[in-house]
Amino acid sequence: MSGAARAVLQGVHRSYRVSGGVLPAVEDVTLDIAPGELLALLGPSGCGKSTLLRILAGLEQPTAGSVEVDGVPPDVLRRAHGIGVVFQDPALLPWRGVTANVRLPLEVAGRRAGRADVAALVRLVGLAGFERTRPGQLSGGMRQRVALARALVAEPRLLLLDEPFGALDEITRHRLHLELLRILAERPATSVVVTHSVAEAVFLADRVVVLSPRPGRVLADVAVPLGDDRTSDHLRSPEFHRTCDLLTEIMMTGDVTHAAP
Repeated sequence: MSGAARAVLQGVHRSYRVSGGVLPAVEDVTLDIAPGELLALLGPSGCGKSTLLRILAGLEQPTAGSVEVDGVPPDVLRRAHGIGVVFQDPALLPWRGVTANVRLPLEVAGRRAGRADVAALVRLVGLAGFERTRPGQLSGGMRQRVALARALVAEPRLLLLDEPFGALDEITRHRLHLELLRILAERPATSVVVTHSVAEAVFLADRVVVLSPRPGRVLADVAVPLGDDRTSDHLRSPEFHRTCDLLTEIMMTGDVTHAAP
């Protein structure tokens, strides 16, 4: 798929030196994420989900193992602005309006910001009419829309989302799930979303990778049988509920004997 990267992690370990020894965060993680795929990393707090995301972003280096995005280390692609990242805290500049915040990565990269392209992206995330509005005047959901547009403005090949909807209420979260899927249909990018919500993982992802409690290891890699063009109706489907039940059981028991929805 044009515009989408392939990401490969092979035997990735990451540990940190702490007083009294070494703290392992993730151990022996091997993943192959296909171009255009949306993969969810699911697991309990502290299991290394965000660590893996930072490694994929090139913000941290693995202690052992290798990571490549389109055949190069992720920091190479990040410096070329081929990776977009959205965190739970949108971290917008409070003195800049929506359009100015969205345009920021292009300014940092020294790239000319086409007004029509930025305006189209602002419309795409549903913020037409709020172009000059500052973050303090926006709702939490609207601020996350700005952060998503900012991550997409440089047309990244890999989009990384670290619990971007975790601080939002249930209705706003689901609306943004639908928006994210709609936006990715128009601007394809390989995507990895970190979450501890089983329902969020199943609704959004093509595959869900379940990590064990720290140190994070891959417990299961489950394909989601919902297909494309997902709508709110899928939340009531038997396939959705079976997959949620399966993933919940894996997280609670570590039993992967029946890890197929």
